[in-house]
Amino acid sequence: MATIQVSRRAAERLRAGHAWIYRTDVEGSVDSVASGALVRLVDGRENALGCGTYSSASTIAVRRMTRDEALDRESFLKLVGDRVKAALRLREELAPITEITDSRRLVFSEADELPGIVMDQYGPVVMLQLLTQGMAQQDVRDAISGAILQHFGALERANTHFLHTPAGVELTVWEREDGRMRELEQLPPSPTEPLLVLGDAPRTETRFRLNGLDFHFDAAAGQKTGAFLDQRLNYQAAAEAVTRALALRETTGGRALDVCTYQGGFALHLARVCGRVTGVDASRAALEVADRNLELNRAQMKGEVDWIEADAFELLRAFAQAGERFSAVVLDPPAFAKSKRAAEGAMRGYKELNLQALLMLEPGGVLVTCSCSHHVSEPEFREAIRAAAADAGRTVQVLESRGAAPDHPEVLTLPETRYLKCLICRVA
Repeated sequence: MATIQVSRRAAERLRAGHAWIYRTDVEGSVDSVASGALVRLVDGRENALGCGTYSSASTIAVRRMTRDEALDRESFLKLVGDRVKAALRLREELAPITEITDSRRLVFSEADELPGIVMDQYGPVVMLQLLTQGMAQQDVRDAISGAILQHFGALERANTHFLHTPAGVELTVWEREDGRMRELEQLPPSPTEPLLVLGDAPRTETRFRLNGLDFHFDAAAGQKTGAFLDQRLNYQAAAEAVTRALALRETTGGRALDVCTYQGGFALHLARVCGRVTGVDASRAALEVADRNLELNRAQMKGEVDWIEADAFELLRAFAQAGERFSAVVLDPPAFAKSKRAAEGAMRGYKELNLQALLMLEPGGVLVTCSCSHHVSEPEFREAIRAAAADAGRTVQVLESRGAAPDHPEVLTLPETRYLKCLICRVA
């Protein structure tokens, strides 16, 4: 195993519980270290700092797996399998499958001590992403598949899982590429065949449930692993906040705007309590899926729903200038800050979106505003909203400060795991 010496600053960061070694933290040459190799980490005095996986391409040169345990290949693969099984057991407690919700995050990278591994479940379909050179290897896939088979096989024998059918547990595991990470990590293409099939035949399409609503899922389409499960509880909380606001105003109906709706998550939840909902997105493909999701849930919709394909900034400015008014506005844009250098521009974007939303909200209306940029902290995000409120001349009361659902756990020593901010506000 190769040894990599790190700077004093990096050593202090590792001892404080972080898991990343940036390329600028590495002291000495790493030309002889193979892509994806296991490496031993030491400080300037040769004190051991743990073991991790090396990337020859990423700005994150090493992602630590252990703090003090020495790893060979066999023990590394066993550790991966054991941690996957632990993550799956934890999800049975944090987000059990029910008739109301049958989708959840199963593995959340560093938050489950499995850096570079993300895995989501959509009913009978599981999507796996291997995002680093150290994890995108066949023996790692085999270890993950074995852990999944053991976990769901045990549930099948116990006949306790919601996905249990007369023929057994039905589950198909696919690996999906992340185009940006594949480029950054210089990864080979992912396998095109399913990694694991429990049941009679592999599934590529299905329906999944969130909070009693049905959504289409296609393993070959969508962003990330296919949908955004981190907002699951925020969808419901937003609908409940709007219900309370309409009741306080003694209004039946209400008009809501969901900006960057993607496949209609917030919009469909709000349409169960509002008289009219408009969902906006720049992607026609996403809106087509949103419309299919609307048809699946038509019987639950209280109000009319329409979709607009448009740039969020341009449409909000046009709506505000035209004097449009809404009882609720949801802002759920994609990450504005892909890097720390982009954070300043992201702050301007968040302020502009929130300013236009505040200009359109009726007195007593609800603003649900989100950021998934981990490079923008919650205090910074709040400052952008404060500045927008000052410019709009509106009083904004924060009713709830929320994050991702519990199946996306946060690690206190890894601030990157607290990436999602969701503020539910009343606008006077």
